[in-house]
Amino acid sequence: MNSTSVRRIGLFVAAVAALSGATACSSGSSGGSDQDDKASGKDASHLSPIAALRTAEKSTDGADSAKVESTTTMGSLMAIKADGALGWSDGLTGNLTITYTGGTMADTMRQLGTTSMQARYLPDAYYAKMGEKFAQQAGGKHWIRYGYDDLADLGGGSGAYLKDQMQNTTPNQSVKLLLASGDVKKVGTEKVRGVNTTHYAGTVDVADLAGKNSNLTASQLAGLKKQLTQAGVTTESVDIWVDDQDLLVKKTEKGQMSAGEYSQTAYYSDYGVKVSAQEPPAADTEDFKELLKKQGGASAAP
Repeated sequence: MNSTSVRRIGLFVAAVAALSGATACSSGSSGGSDQDDKASGKDASHLSPIAALRTAEKSTDGADSAKVESTTTMGSLMAIKADGALGWSDGLTGNLTITYTGGTMADTMRQLGTTSMQARYLPDAYYAKMGEKFAQQAGGKHWIRYGYDDLADLGGGSGAYLKDQMQNTTPNQSVKLLLASGDVKKVGTEKVRGVNTTHYAGTVDVADLAGKNSNLTASQLAGLKKQLTQAGVTTESVDIWVDDQDLLVKKTEKGQMSAGEYSQTAYYSDYGVKVSAQEPPAADTEDFKELLKKQGGASAAP
């Protein structure tokens, strides 16, 4: 593989990793009912699953920030770990360290000189910091800027969906997934890392959920559904664990793709933590579209 191919694939790797580390399969935008069950302050154990989840969704959304730890696997494509903090009071902000632990993308990252990258999220864009070897191949610049408006150009409907998710993702989106699914059950009470929680579970129709919960045009949605079908994604299972303050503590999402199983497990803690994310130095940053032009590519996908 020549250096140009490595750089082009590296751009795509950074895009997929930053998306997966922050959002994985979570849906963006609004979901569930807007009705208020006035459940706030009640013991969740005495509420219906729907009422309890509405309370958890509002409480988690209102917390504004949290520390995040997650592991994500997408078939043989990649396995990653992410660790950091995200805020969502005024657009998505925060920092994650993303480490490749397996899959073909880990091999690609090794060719770029590192299996770890920093992802920095700001309301209008996110930035991926690559290793020294990549910088040597990219004019000495370490950071790649992905404007959210540019993400829609990554791959038709899926690119538009990626943009939508990156701009709207918060921990409470997993709660919205269950609310939108219409298939919610209370599993029971469990301890998660020493915290008392209530466990809820359900199954989501992925293509139908995208239609319900995404601010996409009809053509974008049609493109996304086609790509989901081609990838072999039909449904996914979602499990969440909510503490006695109605805050999401853990979530898992699992589904099947034609390339293999995908899954993500995420833990949330320290709600309300201070989150600060600064735009990287302009002199050390290159826009991914400009990099692609220099490399003669029209899109980030190899």
